Amino acid sequence: MADEERREEEGTEEEFHKAPTAAQKAYREQTFDPSGLERHEPLPEGDEEEYEWHQGQRPRPEGSVDAIEFIDVHKAFGRNKILNGLNLGIPDNQISMILGPSGTGKSVCIKHMVGLLYPDDGDVLVHGDSVPNMRDDDLFEMRKKFGVLFQDGALFGSMNVYDNTAFPLRQHTDKSEDEIAEICNRRLREVGLGGAGDKMPNELSGGMRKRAGFARALVLDPQIVLFDEPDSGLDPVRTALLCELIQEVHAENGGCYVVITHDIMSARRVADYIAVLWKGRIVESGPASELFNSDNQFVRQFLSGEARGPLGME
Repeated sequence: MADEERREEEGTEEEFHKAPTAAQKAYREQTFDPSGLERHEPLPEGDEEEYEWHQGQRPRPEGSVDAIEFIDVHKAFGRNKILNGLNLGIPDNQISMILGPSGTGKSVCIKHMVGLLYPDDGDVLVHGDSVPNMRDDDLFEMRKKFGVLFQDGALFGSMNVYDNTAFPLRQHTDKSEDEIAEICNRRLREVGLGGAGDKMPNELSGGMRKRAGFARALVLDPQIVLFDEPDSGLDPVRTALLCELIQEVHAENGGCYVVITHDIMSARRVADYIAVLWKGRIVESGPASELFNSDNQFVRQFLSGEARGPLGME
């Protein structure tokens, strides 16, 4: 019996250390050379070696409309440069994902979109209007275009799910309570929380908190919805369900959805457009189908999760 158990354990160990496939072998044996990459924008002068993998945005079809544009945006906190000449257009009426290693400036991008941070240099446009140059009243109105789903839902702990969802409507509109109830109940049903309005946030699972946050992000019928790492803290099944929900709601409502994440499976499930951000600039961006077949070895490494490649632990 002990021998049988040992053989089973050995078999499990062998399965765990599976031999690489032919494609993996070919990938791991290649040399990493960025010299042949097509450049879609010039490298920053003096930093050519540091940004040798950065191609920039792929050419867009003529007539493409961007909901959000970053134009040569620079942002630093003290000596720490976060965005270093970022050029990025986020297309309207698509689900776009900004991917990249941790700490590379993805969440800083979101804060620039809604005017919580301003660039040290460059410009950020929302539907063609410059965010840094807006007056306070115009900025307040512009923010109503946005719905935001924060990492943990960011629900008010003292309010139940219904009151959390109703909060933006009560703050920013003159709608009656009957109108608010119709909107909130519809949005809660849409995210699968139709019977959870009376629950408090501490009674909800992580996935339910995110769905409640999603419902709240939708009540003002935003033209742009931002998701800051919506899969953070969720198990794979609930991540898949949330991705499915994002797709379904977008198909029904349209608009520009921007998802900040480093979860590759989420990108494969829902992204129409992908931008890979590293060291404060775009390595490459374009339609998701094109990026998952990119010739850029940094992009291929990041989107396949390989240990070997241009990106290391530094």
